[in-house]
Amino acid sequence: MAANDQNDDGHDTSNLPDLGDAIDIVTFSQILEMDDSEDDREFSKSIVYGFFEQAEETFEKMDTALEARNLDELYRLGHFLKGSSATLGLTKVKDSCEKVQRYGKKEDLDGTPVKDETVCITRITETLKTLKGEYADVEKTLKKFFNST
Repeated sequence: MAANDQNDDGHDTSNLPDLGDAIDIVTFSQILEMDDSEDDREFSKSIVYGFFEQAEETFEKMDTALEARNLDELYRLGHFLKGSSATLGLTKVKDSCEKVQRYGKKEDLDGTPVKDETVCITRITETLKTLKGEYADVEKTLKKFFNST
């Protein structure tokens, strides 16, 4: 096995699809392993497409909470989407959700309290733009993957 057929953890990734650096293939492959058939990937596809619906709804709620400057709700929504994206191995989406969660909790990324809510709102606004872009990228990648199987 060549060195480039292993991920950073030393797992064999030679038989896994290349889904780019926004998706942790080892985590995502655990979802794929639950499929009865590699031909239709019915189970994993339903999980991923369910996540897409959930993410779209969550983004709408985030936009509403941002308009209302509701940091508690933004914290909760960031936490919720972080867990879902982590389960699928969507690392960039997960990391941005964690930022939304921290800023919603009125914290810097290192956990230091931020007293000015306006700073937190500004940071969430910027992070949400990035998050939506990252989400669009993985959505496109995963839809392409499932349509090719």
